Amino acid sequence: MSTTEPVAAAEIIDGVLHLTIATSAAGASMDFDLINAGTAALRDLDPSVGAILLIGAGANFCAGGNVRDFAAADDRGAYLHQLADELHDFVRALAAAPVPVIAAVQGWAAGAGMSLVCAADIAIGGPSTKLRPAYPGIGLSPDGGMSWLLPRIVGHGRASEILLTDAVLDAEEAVRLGILSRTVADDEIRAEALRLAQTFVNGPRATYAAMKKLLAQSPTAILDQQLDAERDSISAAANSNTGREGVDAFVNKRKPNYVGLT
Repeated sequence: MSTTEPVAAAEIIDGVLHLTIATSAAGASMDFDLINAGTAALRDLDPSVGAILLIGAGANFCAGGNVRDFAAADDRGAYLHQLADELHDFVRALAAAPVPVIAAVQGWAAGAGMSLVCAADIAIGGPSTKLRPAYPGIGLSPDGGMSWLLPRIVGHGRASEILLTDAVLDAEEAVRLGILSRTVADDEIRAEALRLAQTFVNGPRATYAAMKKLLAQSPTAILDQQLDAERDSISAAANSNTGREGVDAFVNKRKPNYVGLT
């Protein structure tokens, strides 16, 4: 592994799957031992997991791929093809996860690191958070799903400008565009992201899964199809244990207890 300090690649703590994607080694570049371990954990997601937390182990979230390793490869194209395959397996596994994905975005999120911020359901940053595509600077095109994810967050025109000009986005602009959900103090980013993740662990997990499914299919569905999907989803939820508990708790003016319900 390319890290210099011991880091748990995929660790479940109190129902939250912590996935470390980069460390302080090699300038906070993406560590593919960690990425591949994360993919394995996501594909065989433990049923106790109620939320996923993406973190960087150093001062920065992730500075993208290790460009020095790119340069050292005998066949750079083949090497990047392999890394992109591995990263994209991770992105696909994140997208397929039925639980909320939260990114704790401290410091820089550049290149594929920015792609993973876009792939999260919720991204928490701080005043010092900065995002940058970083691909034009090394003569490469995007990976990690950025060319698909970013236009759906900020719109095609704004995404084109950000990518083509290699724009550096500060936290305020990233929140305005919807890439970051919100900001807290820099030293509270990890704690706030974890607090949020834990609320999902104890919340209506079946509801979150249904919401994620509806949101995932909405970009390619016409309104008529989405209305049918929403009808079928809320109908199924009404007869589920989670739906029954939620409605009954509301009627009886008590706090719902969703722990262990499907």
